[in-house]
Amino acid sequence: QLQFVESGGGLVQPGGSLRLSCAASGFTLDNYVIGWFRQAPGKEREGVSLISSSDGSTYYVDSVKGRFAISRDNAKNTVYLQMDILKPEDTGVYYCAASRLFVVNTVAYAYWGQGTQVTVSS
Repeated sequence: QLQFVESGGGLVQPGGSLRLSCAASGFTLDNYVIGWFRQAPGKEREGVSLISSSDGSTYYVDSVKGRFAISRDNAKNTVYLQMDILKPEDTGVYYCAASRLFVVNTVAYAYWGQGTQVTVSS
């Protein structure tokens, strides 16, 4: 059974950091594009960052460029999202998902984790 488990969320003050982890079981992550998405209350789910399955290409939404970094450890079958200089507007539930396509559209992602809550507040 294909499954993701996200972890690493929590409550952090503005300017702080968190590292999210997305561990996969039942399939090999390095065959897929992995995306991190977030959903704030009352808002649509948006793509935050992607990492390709082939050459390590990455994508970041403009609002997180220079603050977030995505990486993958194929030996551990895990993808990470390092989030620095966090802002209140980064608050939301963060999900990882897998796709065969390097696109940010959620409909291209067939496999989703359960999400981890990130709250940035003083």
